[in-house]
Amino acid sequence: MYTLVTSVSSPYGRKVRVVMDILGLAGKFQLQDASTQDPNDPIRKINPLGKIPALITEAGDAVFDSRVIIDFLDARHGDGGLIPRGTEARARVLTLAALAEGINDALLLVTYEGRYRAPEQASDVWLDHQMGKIRRGLEAAIERLDEFQAPNLAAVTLACALSYADWRKQIDWRAEYPALVPWLDGFAAAVPAFEATKPPV
Repeated sequence: MYTLVTSVSSPYGRKVRVVMDILGLAGKFQLQDASTQDPNDPIRKINPLGKIPALITEAGDAVFDSRVIIDFLDARHGDGGLIPRGTEARARVLTLAALAEGINDALLLVTYEGRYRAPEQASDVWLDHQMGKIRRGLEAAIERLDEFQAPNLAAVTLACALSYADWRKQIDWRAEYPALVPWLDGFAAAVPAFEATKPPV
């Protein structure tokens, strides 16, 4: 049995949990909660960077980060639905997944700017830089929305990013990019694990 070390609030951990369900691994892994802020948390021994998620294999090996975990699991259990097997199609899905991951990374950095800096220390230049990434990324995703098809990895990653923005409210993407609203509703209907892994309020 696999052990997934993560926080239920992590969009990166959520992405892996959704992928594990898509790959038929529901019930074949256990969750181990991690706190990246606690210097005594075991995550720092599992991953010296102290980052989540990390996967512990049946052999006791640690695999991290989320992108490597997904590649590892897909190689073992996938059938080409998550990440296509053909070279060009694989590169296309992974590129779109990287776009969505970059949106999520920028969302996280906006959150951290408010969490770890006093208001007078926050950098408007830095925040504008991250918001630019988010908006350009969402616009690019909309242009290629027909390629973000569940259950491929690009779709999973974009859905987790949009849900993270719903939760942390870095941007009101529903008002700014309404084309993404029915897309996310359709993804949630097609992938039940998405709703099941929703972070706590």
